[in-house]
Amino acid sequence: GVPAHKERSDVCAVPAAAVVGEAMVAIELARVMLEKFGGDSLDDMRVSFNAYRERLEASWPRP
Repeated sequence: GVPAHKERSDVCAVPAAAVVGEAMVAIELARVMLEKFGGDSLDDMRVSFNAYRERLEASWPRP
């Protein structure tokens, strides 16, 4: 038989883990946004988010 080719299998997993971590953060942010600003549509969420920002800006005067 032909001898098997030996290849290192201890490659760095950091780039793959970074992609997974980024996706997990995006999913969690989406969940929190739905919880805070939920609605029946993305437009409803935008309206709620913009109203929230306006309330914050009104309560925190700029320097």
